[in-house]
Amino acid sequence: MAKRGGAPRRPPRPGRPGGAGRTGGRASAPKTGAAKPSRPRSRTAPDAPAPSSPLPPGPFRLGAIPGATPGKWIDVWQERMPGVDLVLEPLAVAEQLHALAERTVDAALVRLPLQADDVHVIRLYDEMPVVVAAAESHLTAADDLALADLAGEIVLTPRDDVLGVTVPGAVAPAFGAPADTAEAIATVAAGVGVVIVPMSLARLHRRKDVEYRPLTDGPVSTVALAWPVDDPSPFVETFIGIVRGRTANSSRD
Repeated sequence: MAKRGGAPRRPPRPGRPGGAGRTGGRASAPKTGAAKPSRPRSRTAPDAPAPSSPLPPGPFRLGAIPGATPGKWIDVWQERMPGVDLVLEPLAVAEQLHALAERTVDAALVRLPLQADDVHVIRLYDEMPVVVAAAESHLTAADDLALADLAGEIVLTPRDDVLGVTVPGAVAPAFGAPADTAEAIATVAAGVGVVIVPMSLARLHRRKDVEYRPLTDGPVSTVALAWPVDDPSPFVETFIGIVRGRTANSSRD
């Protein structure tokens, strides 16, 4: 007769060692401890920057008529183009077109009009005309003048005149035309007549014994940048960007 106390225990099924683990399912493969190497991702290398063309040795020759004030542009050039000298070449207005045609300058600050088909021109600014008179002249009592205020005055026209003003009722001088603006202003300082010039020339030839007043109805004088159409200097485009206020990294307008 069987003893009471329950059914006999079943032998343990194979599983974890000692039979303590769960049964059923596949046994996992032992880990070797070595990581599986990952497949490298394919990346497209960025294009290498194209080498810039070497700059020519220079210099950049800039012509400038009397009264032009390129100082601020020259300062920017020296910061932006430290390896290229800028040489400033003074030019008389009568010589400005010849200097461009003969390539004695690469570009020039000129006074318009400039009658030529073989140069490019960018207008930069207009200059107000002024009347230069002796410091003790009655004309200096006014803040500005009109052409009518000069009737009866001796009006000098120097040989390098750039305005070509006709003053109704003006008195012609009893002597020949002054050789240039500097001589005309020296004559005015001596108490003889007046002269009409762009403001920059009055400032250029400033003296203690003369004063100048704006001429409200006189013609303006336009200052421009000009350079040859054919085979321009490789530095012209850089200088154009400077006078137009472009930064070193900005594209051409």
